[in-house]
Amino acid sequence: MKVAVSAADGFVAPYIMEMLGGSAVPIPDDKLDDPTALDALLTPCTTLIHINSRPVDTSVARDDRESLIIMREKARPILDAVDRHGSLHMIIIGTLRVHPQWEPGEDYYGFDSTLAPRDVAAEGQLWIEENSLERAESERPVSVIRASNVQGVPLSGPPGNGILHKWAFESQMGWINVPGDGSQVKDMVHVQDLVRVVDAVLRSPPPTRESFAVGSGKAIPMSDLAELYKDRTGCEIELNQSDREEVWGVVDAWFLEDRCGFRPSISLEEMVEESFEAAG
Repeated sequence: MKVAVSAADGFVAPYIMEMLGGSAVPIPDDKLDDPTALDALLTPCTTLIHINSRPVDTSVARDDRESLIIMREKARPILDAVDRHGSLHMIIIGTLRVHPQWEPGEDYYGFDSTLAPRDVAAEGQLWIEENSLERAESERPVSVIRASNVQGVPLSGPPGNGILHKWAFESQMGWINVPGDGSQVKDMVHVQDLVRVVDAVLRSPPPTRESFAVGSGKAIPMSDLAELYKDRTGCEIELNQSDREEVWGVVDAWFLEDRCGFRPSISLEEMVEESFEAAG
């Protein structure tokens, strides 16, 4: 079984490639404009994993209108190639920035959740997701996976990804910048656990289409999380920083366990410890 990977990033995709081993078939960006070459790469594949979190050109800001154009135009050849392929399971990995800001007490990222892109790049993400789901058929199923606050260290080494790693670095300078007033909650998942979910979906495609969120199913208020760093380093806590880039709330862990047999293997405490180790 060969698995293609497109729009690879520098964080999640390397973990997926490591998990796939010799089954991985990377799709270079320069092959997207060559249908013949793209079809040749996809011919032996049963699955295509598309990383769908932001523009391939990371110099383009998430709020720049160009980000939507780039994401859409880079995805069109992939979507068309999937249509030409006789049988291909498409797995799209994105972020929860396609959801509106969460408020305590609201249903969160379940089947009845609304979709409201948080920025222009999230509009591009949603465009790709919706076009893929519309094209889904039993021979070409589609799985949309939206990840919540993914933490971890890139396989290429530090610096780490996520707010835990950001705080571990900041705390060495004597403070941490806390987005929001401290009452908001985060559900964090380690990149290795996200890849476990991808592997489960890879091995068990849906009948036609599906979309769901990935998180730990547990949340911690930002004020409590900040205290962990203060207790360890004595740093000052700077509240009320910009929360425009943040994703709040708790993912439905019951669905993940039912669909993928998934329970997180890496705890928040272990993620915090990893962040300090990566920060040196």
